[in-house]
Amino acid sequence: MRRKFKLSLASQILIGLILGIVVGGIFYGNETAQNVLQPFGDLFIRLIKLIVVPIVLSSIIVAIAGVGDIKSVGKLGVKSLTYFIGMTLVAIAIGLISANIFQPGTGLNMDELQQSDISSYVNSSEEQEGKSIADTILHIVPTNPIQAMVEGDMLAIIFFAVVFGIGIAAIGDKGKPVLKFFEGMAHAMFYVTNLFMKYAPIGVFALIGVTISKYGFESLIPLGKLAITVYGTMIFFVIVILGIMAKIVGFNIFKLIKMIKEELLLAFSTSSSETVLPRIMDKMEKAGSPKHIVSFVIPTGYSFNLDGSVLYQAIAALFVAQMYGIELSIGQQITLMLLLMVTSKGMAGVPGVSFVVLLATFSTIGLPAAGLAFIAGIDRILDMGRTAVNVVGNSLASIVVAKWEGQFNSPVEEVQQAS
Repeated sequence: MRRKFKLSLASQILIGLILGIVVGGIFYGNETAQNVLQPFGDLFIRLIKLIVVPIVLSSIIVAIAGVGDIKSVGKLGVKSLTYFIGMTLVAIAIGLISANIFQPGTGLNMDELQQSDISSYVNSSEEQEGKSIADTILHIVPTNPIQAMVEGDMLAIIFFAVVFGIGIAAIGDKGKPVLKFFEGMAHAMFYVTNLFMKYAPIGVFALIGVTISKYGFESLIPLGKLAITVYGTMIFFVIVILGIMAKIVGFNIFKLIKMIKEELLLAFSTSSSETVLPRIMDKMEKAGSPKHIVSFVIPTGYSFNLDGSVLYQAIAALFVAQMYGIELSIGQQITLMLLLMVTSKGMAGVPGVSFVVLLATFSTIGLPAAGLAFIAGIDRILDMGRTAVNVVGNSLASIVVAKWEGQFNSPVEEVQQAS
């Protein structure tokens, strides 16, 4: 009997990505083709966004209610944030070192660079600059959790879920029916995720096709040095820095990448971490991280552990400085490093967050905001890379924190224990 040939999801997504690039190149500059493809890509993003909030809410409530002990929850939170802050600082430092070594903005002919409209980012930046650190902290506590869910305010949702989970655990048996409800919701939403993922290759094909047909391959030529520097530094960061961190906790970074290759392709193609959040949580749990750690660390990491984004922001800031011939002293670069660390945390969830963060910090170190208009044209292409790095960073974070807590059990270890 002949075996049926079946392509894996990763292969289907890769084919969709390649076909999207080819079709985008053929229809470069054709607005009709873009208008035809765009709804197919938007549908996929909307399908994923539909399930993100219920999955994050139910998973964190179940995880926290399962732990039960407030002291344990607090310890997990402190360890997670310590790791997030440490890796963020390392990522920014690597970005600054790379930009100083390779000087991507030096010698560029600014007349050749196509400027893009960044007014929407400027408006968002001005709104954020008006907020103090106290305002940012207060914003985490929602006055209306339903409104936070409607707006997709992830930090507020996480806060509510943690508090609600502690409440369920505190009332003991009375809370069990509520806990069962959220356990059922989590299982149902993971099933829906796998259902929606069957549409992923079409969504990827459409989204990458629109990107290439809109910007074309030519957009990379004048800014090629920046693109090469950003992607080269990101590859170094993942393989060397995250690789060392993985080795310290007894894991292999290449094993992790192989494990989440489908999600990396999807995140890269769509420039959206949200598209892979449910599947990453599921895979990290299967890899050996306990459910309560995965359900807390990964959604929180989406707001606090954006290694790819901050690395890019550091390179982009120095790129603009070099483009205008502005020398930034070591002190100014350290100031930039600390500013990026703080602002990247406070602006989680803001649309076009990387641009908004950069605009909010440029005035402090005396860089012209107009310089970002030259990068905006290829930002989508750079965004694909930094999204993939964010996904790897958060996946590894769940393993590191689980190892740190002494609660990591690989499938091999589980089999040995069972026997």
